[in-house]
Amino acid sequence: IMTTKEVATEFYALAQQGNWEKIQNELFSNEAKSIEPDHSQGIKNAHGMDQIKEKGKQWQAMIEKTHSGFCNEPQVAGNYFTCTMGFDATFKGQGRMRQEEIALYEVKDGKIVLEQFFY
Repeated sequence: IMTTKEVATEFYALAQQGNWEKIQNELFSNEAKSIEPDHSQGIKNAHGMDQIKEKGKQWQAMIEKTHSGFCNEPQVAGNYFTCTMGFDATFKGQGRMRQEEIALYEVKDGKIVLEQFFY
C-alpha cells in the first residue's frame, strides 16, 4: 500500500505527462468521489469511477482546443495532498478561457478516495 506521499509523487509524475487516464486507473479507488464548486458547468458531484470518467468525457466534449495546462508539485499533509492546476483552452461556443484552481485529494489505503476542486 502506497503512502500519501508516494501517491502524490506518482500523481505529479503522471500529471506532468498529461496522463490523466492512468492517474484515474491506477491511483483512484473505484469508490472515489469528485466534487466541483456549485458554479461549475457540467457534473458537479460524481461518485465512483464510472461517474468520474463520464464527468471527464463531458468536460472534454466542451473543449475545442487546449492551448496549455499545468500541475504544480503537490503539498502533502497527513492523508491529503493538494496541487495548484490550471489551463488555457478554447471552449466550444464560449471562446478562450484561462483558469487556475486548487485541487485537493484525500488518500486512504493507498488510493485516492476524494478529489475536490476550488476555483
